[in-house]
Parts: sequence; C-alpha cells; structure tokens
Amino acid sequence: MPIISAPHEFHEEDLFVDLKPTLDISLFLKCEGFNFAGSIKQKAALEMVEAAERAGVLTTGSTLVESSSGNLGVALATIAVSKGYRFVCVTDSRCNLGSRRLMEALGADVHIVTEADPDEGFLGARLTYVRRLCESDSGYVWLNQYLNQDNWRAHHRLTAPAIARRFTGLDVLFVGAGTTGTLMGCARWFKEFRPEVRIVAVDSVGSVAFGGPPGTRMIPGLGAGVRPPLLDESYVDDVVLIPEAVTVQMCHRLAARGFLFGGSTGTIVAGAVSWLATHDTGCTELTSVAISPDLGERYLDTVYQTNWVHDLYGHQDADAGTRTVAEPRS
Repeated sequence: MPIISAPHEFHEEDLFVDLKPTLDISLFLKCEGFNFAGSIKQKAALEMVEAAERAGVLTTGSTLVESSSGNLGVALATIAVSKGYRFVCVTDSRCNLGSRRLMEALGADVHIVTEADPDEGFLGARLTYVRRLCESDSGYVWLNQYLNQDNWRAHHRLTAPAIARRFTGLDVLFVGAGTTGTLMGCARWFKEFRPEVRIVAVDSVGSVAFGGPPGTRMIPGLGAGVRPPLLDESYVDDVVLIPEAVTVQMCHRLAARGFLFGGSTGTIVAGAVSWLATHDTGCTELTSVAISPDLGERYLDTVYQTNWVHDLYGHQDADAGTRTVAEPRS
C-alpha cells in the first residue's frame, strides 16, 4: 500500500464492480469515489491546479475560485487546503448539504446562488457571480472547469488508459456528461488508440448539453443549463437521456444490493442498461464499462431521503429501475 503525505497523492484507479449479479447484464462499473475528495473530480482538479502553478498563474497568496455543483468544489477544497491556498466555491441551492459541509470543514468559503438566470439557469447565474468576484479582486484565480483543457486531459492521461489496460476487449464505454471533461478525455483517448470502442454519453433529461430542451433538474452532477464548451460530439457515438425519477430508481436498486452510489452513477448505470437492452442482443455479450463518478454518502439527504424523493418524483419502485423506458438518441 502507498504511503502519502498529501491527500491528492492517492487515487484508487483499478477498482471495478461486476454488475451482472445485481442487474443481470454484462456491465462493469469503474468506481472513482475512493480517494480523499470522494469523486472522480479529484483528477481534473489536480490537473488544473498544477497546470496553473506551472504557468505561474497560481502563486502563494492566490485564492482559488470556482463554480461547482458539489464534487469539484470538494476536490478543490481538499487540494487547496493541502497546498496552502484559500478557496471560494460558488454553488447553488441544489448542491447537497453534505458537499457544502465538507467544503466548509476543509476551510472553503461557500457562496450559494439562490436565483437562476432566466436563460441559462443556475449555471449561468453561478458563472456571472464568479466573474464579478474576479473583477472585484485580482487575487482570485478562476480555473474555469468549463473551458479548461486540463479538465479533459486528466482523463486522457489517467482514466481512459486505466480502463483500456483492464479490458483489452472493450466494446462500449458509458460516460456521464456534465462539464464533459471525463467524457471528452476518455472519448479522445479511445478514438486515438482504440477506435473500435463505442463511446456512449449519458445525460439527464432537462440538460441542454446535446441540444435537448431545458428542464428542471434537482440532482447535481450531470447535465448542463448551458452547452458545455468542451463538448465535441464528433467523438461521441451515441447519447442516452435519463429522467431523474429513473436515476432515483437505479440508485435504490443498487443500494438494495449494498452498493451505495451517487446520483450521477445512478443516471449512468440506468443509461447503460437502457442502451444495452437495445444493442446487446447478439449471441456474444458485449464487454461494457460505465464510469461511476462518486459514492452515495453525499446524497443521503436527497436521493436516499424518502420525503425528498416522494415530494419531487412521487413513489419510486426501486425494482423498476431497469424496466423504465429512457430516452435514447442515435
């Protein structure tokens, strides 16, 4: 086992869950929640911070500022405090209480935007808030995960090669779409080195990332109210859109077998199940991998809280998760 001196020096890269016994489909889940930041965002956060340090943009006395729905904020809070920087996270009212408390416990200042932009939703409102902060104080350094090329480079360098090493006969990879850093990093790597692998993006109904109509989304992580600037659809073979009610069903179905994953994971697994039901119909099962961004502890007050779920989505039958019709887009 490794011996580390800073939290960002550890990341479990080779843990996969075989979901065949749980869901009766051929699907392996790459678990990215086993690090000190608790999510896949630790990779992108570290890549962006260290690139800013090398460029001389981030120096002693700088204050990091970033817009985040939760996980990147926690990752940056973890890295910032270990490196001696202040960190300000701009989030909105949908951010899980657990994520806000984690950031505050790590010394971050959390600013919560309560009113959405009429055209660009909460994300647009958060970005406007960050720009105003940076204009008011030259000591702020905004990494801007939405435009930062090191966001996807982290996954091109680490995530995709790790999957390829473990699954030499991979047929299809399912990746969630938020800022699309993970999606673009993995898609670019596979198109370059293993072009036969199909890349399927999974997004939430109500997200505009792939041109769908905007809608209310209450589970943070995936989806966007503004088209992600990093997204290049030429690297994506297919897209599946999942309603949030189905996300909740899938999270509860997995939890019923002892796997407590986050909302983004529930969406991605539901998308994989929907896509495989249509495409994996041959005599030989496809070798499929989905990327799980985080674990479920931060969702105990939302996805796993009965009153919250009932108020937003009505009664949810956990066993219906793989039977609900999703919205695929070819």
